[in-house]
Amino acid sequence: MPNIKFVKVEKNYQDNKFNALQNINLLIKQGEFVSIVGKSGAGKTTLTKLIYAEEMPTEGDVFYGKRNIKDIKKKHLPYFRRNFGTVFQDFKLLPQKTVFENVAYALEVIGSSTDAILEEVPKILSMVDLLEESDKYPNQLSGGEKQKVALARALINRPDVIIADEPTGNLDYISSLEIIKLLLKINELGATIILATHDEAIVNKAGKRVITIEDGKIVGDQVKGKYVI
Repeated sequence: MPNIKFVKVEKNYQDNKFNALQNINLLIKQGEFVSIVGKSGAGKTTLTKLIYAEEMPTEGDVFYGKRNIKDIKKKHLPYFRRNFGTVFQDFKLLPQKTVFENVAYALEVIGSSTDAILEEVPKILSMVDLLEESDKYPNQLSGGEKQKVALARALINRPDVIIADEPTGNLDYISSLEIIKLLLKINELGATIILATHDEAIVNKAGKRVITIEDGKIVGDQVKGKYVI
């Protein structure tokens, strides 16, 4: 699993009138669990999007291992992004598909065989404690269960990196803790975890490296710190 490295990265919008990120220098080592924290609008989501090449830097370079994301051809981006699993605040589940089908869909789009799908999906659902909910639809699930489905879908292709952008934003405290425990478990199995959030409680529960962003700048980087807004 490669390291992730930012070198003098700037990201501007609105014809360079808005600086979303400024002079970002950052190294995330393979297998780390990193919480990227800050208030809404601080630049957390922009930073995470640069990692999996959803956005490109205005200045500077972002590396995944030795690979500069600027050098990835558009036709190769879908293959590059298989290195990453992404989880968002709004779950992004397909309402007309069951729990099993939502997770299986991620395998279907890359052409996995039916046998492989029938073997892999139950393993992942078991890992997130949702095997018994396989036949339910999203509207039959709690918020915490929906986020577990989203996490299972992110995991199904065995990505090296999980990027979770405000994954607990719509969840109650107990459900939030369950998601963090799962992310810690996945990290123990070897995946790099990048958690972007403004939730002080879950960051402190994780107890891992904390990078603080304010107005697009890194203002803090603690190996094992606490975050206070």
